[in-house]
Amino acid sequence: MNITKPQIILRLEGLAFLLVSIFGYAQLDFAWWQYPLFFLVPDIAMIFYAINMKVGSIGYNLAHTYTLALVTLVAGMVLSQPILIATGLIWLGHIGMDRMVGYGLKYTLNFKDTHLANI
Repeated sequence: MNITKPQIILRLEGLAFLLVSIFGYAQLDFAWWQYPLFFLVPDIAMIFYAINMKVGSIGYNLAHTYTLALVTLVAGMVLSQPILIATGLIWLGHIGMDRMVGYGLKYTLNFKDTHLANI
């Protein structure tokens, strides 16, 4: 696979989100066993692919967009809800890890077609 400069930037951005997620989680003194336990939860959204490719890609993309994870994190901070803060941080870390290794948002035609590359 030929990685382009924009893809490198997006992968580095993913690494940054992963590292900030881990750092933030460590600063807030949450239980460390929860981070790996819940780290792959966003991938449960792949179950939507059992319906069809379009519904699957929509479900997967909603679970893998920084926007919803950031909204969860900010809501937790505004409402002083540690569970939302932890959820947002773990969620951001998961998405960051996905982007770092090249998994992107899915197109509706093929699971392997993403905004970062064909995986």
